[in-house]
Amino acid sequence: MTSPILKQIAELPSLPQTRLKELWREYYADEPPAYRKGFLVRGIAHRIQELTHVGLDPSHRARLDALIVDEDAPDGGRAKRARPEEKLLTGTRLVREYQGIEHCVTVIEGGFEYQGRPYRSLSAITRTITGTRWNGPLFFGLRNHGGAR
Repeated sequence: MTSPILKQIAELPSLPQTRLKELWREYYADEPPAYRKGFLVRGIAHRIQELTHVGLDPSHRARLDALIVDEDAPDGGRAKRARPEEKLLTGTRLVREYQGIEHCVTVIEGGFEYQGRPYRSLSAITRTITGTRWNGPLFFGLRNHGGAR
């Protein structure tokens, strides 16, 4: 047995774009964006499921609300987010093996030291090591591809 919600969602891709825009107005109480049909289908399907299953989990809603408040700040919320390298204590050593060579970086007051030279950022050190532009915190394992650890 198929639920009416699943049936409604399954029919969305076959609807003309004009009908999808009407549904967008109905479900979002706003004008639809000027995007392709596939985007409208996914957005409406998401909204139908959200309304059917009573919206977001309260913890997710709180996280989104916090992000919205940060984005509304004059600086876009950047002042509150510490960069991964700003959380390191002076004297911390970062070690990375690259192309068979072990590279050691020491956190000093106001920056980093690599091979006896001071640097202001890990990215500058990474550029020295690799010869190309890399994200320094990512190179030294302080961040993963999805963001800060």
